[in-house]
Amino acid sequence: MRILFIHVFYTVRGGEDSVFEQELKLVKSSNFEVESVSLFNSHGFRGIFDFIMSISNPFAWRKIYRRIKIFKPDIVHFHNIHFAIGPLVLRKLSKLGFPIVMTLHNYRLICPSATLFNKGTIFLDSMYSRFHWSAILNRVYKNSVLLTFWLTFVNYYHRQIGSWDKVDRYIVLTPFAKSLFANSSFSLKKEKMVIKPNFVERPIAYLKRRSSSFLFIGRLSEEKGIDLLLDAFILSGYPIRIGGDGPLREKVLNISRSYPNILFLGRLSLEEVKTEMESCTALIFPSIWFEGMPMTIIEAFSLSTPVIANKLGAMESMIEDGVNGLHFSQTVDDLISKTSYWNSLTENDRINFGKEALTSYEKIYTPEKNLQMLLSIYESILDERKKKSN
Repeated sequence: MRILFIHVFYTVRGGEDSVFEQELKLVKSSNFEVESVSLFNSHGFRGIFDFIMSISNPFAWRKIYRRIKIFKPDIVHFHNIHFAIGPLVLRKLSKLGFPIVMTLHNYRLICPSATLFNKGTIFLDSMYSRFHWSAILNRVYKNSVLLTFWLTFVNYYHRQIGSWDKVDRYIVLTPFAKSLFANSSFSLKKEKMVIKPNFVERPIAYLKRRSSSFLFIGRLSEEKGIDLLLDAFILSGYPIRIGGDGPLREKVLNISRSYPNILFLGRLSLEEVKTEMESCTALIFPSIWFEGMPMTIIEAFSLSTPVIANKLGAMESMIEDGVNGLHFSQTVDDLISKTSYWNSLTENDRINFGKEALTSYEKIYTPEKNLQMLLSIYESILDERKKKSN
């Protein structure tokens, strides 16, 4: 089997870029022929040009076609096509007869925000409208009416001419995401969607003694629930260590100076993150938007670290309440209640939570499981094609 991976890297590196690289490396480690085409979103004039041309970008197609002509893949797998490629490539590939897989890491096909989050709250107006006027008026993309309109128009235009229908299989990360796409105005057919989570490499774990401190690791931004987190730990007085960077960095830093139970660690290396996860009592994940598939939670599970998370979106399905972690509702009081409950548990109880967290990783989020799922998706598409041609 020959597999071609295609991805557009964001101007600021994010989780989707990492997942693309991980999956590419994973499939290359198998006995299949694998190649990739990478494009890059840009700042300035080039970025504006790519954004405008995303409706029908012949230059991106030319680059992809050159690789396809030589490599002749059996499967073409996209991770991101926004904005330096655009949906035109789906029509071109389909016309040439190539099977197409696309991983949906975010909700951009439902809403130009890509996050279903705007101005501090969940934004669902685009879910059930074919043309997202409410999103445009609310300037959900970069606080711009014009940019939001163009994103809306590009997706709408390609929906009208059937470009998105050319994809053989859409990979979604959670049952929650599958339900969102199936019940939205985008109306993806359930049989076209398959659930495959992300994964992390198996870490080398050391039996470190856990402290009484909770841990937050992530971007310091509004949608990550930083305000909720800070308010809860200011009131409870429980110790928490906070690692990360982002627009709320100064706020976190200033509060940590006033409250000795809140320790700000700043930006951490991967090894430092691992050390913190292995030694905390539990990871706090207070995100207030519909996360795609939080890698931080998977990393925690791989290190036997339980997670206390907001009962919302992906977190609800990843965390089994009372087994590998705890849920809390989106309130300061309930987060305090759940951390108090956690502190009331015996050491044995907390160890059992950790064992279940590791079991969750072993069952779902290992590279081996991921490769198995991915190849099964590819093979099912090729089998369908073969049956139709007979």
